[in-house]
Amino acid sequence: MVQSRAEDVDGYLAEVPGQRREALVRLRELCRTELPGFTEVMAYGMPVYERDGTGEIGFASQKQYVSFYLLRDDVREAFAERLAGHDMGRGCLRFRRPEKIDFELVRDLLRATAAGPGEIR
Repeated sequence: MVQSRAEDVDGYLAEVPGQRREALVRLRELCRTELPGFTEVMAYGMPVYERDGTGEIGFASQKQYVSFYLLRDDVREAFAERLAGHDMGRGCLRFRRPEKIDFELVRDLLRATAAGPGEIR
């Protein structure tokens, strides 16, 4: 799916096929629970969670994996050990199969993000 033209996250999730949709709905629920004060928007064709107009978290259904975007360097650095065994790009944690998403790790990353503002690069 890469980039969606959906106007809101509900529309985005409606476009995602079955098993992936379940995983993305769960990611959304975690984001809404663990990111108080953040705004849920569609940006770059995917759901993004902004604090004061700046996107800090996002997720997407890509062609071959589910992406979780962690845009804060400080949080990535703080979790370097736990992230080491995962498929991680510059700011993107990739899960090739939805059933392999480490929701506990994601929850902890969200909590660390919510704990205070940080620099986005």
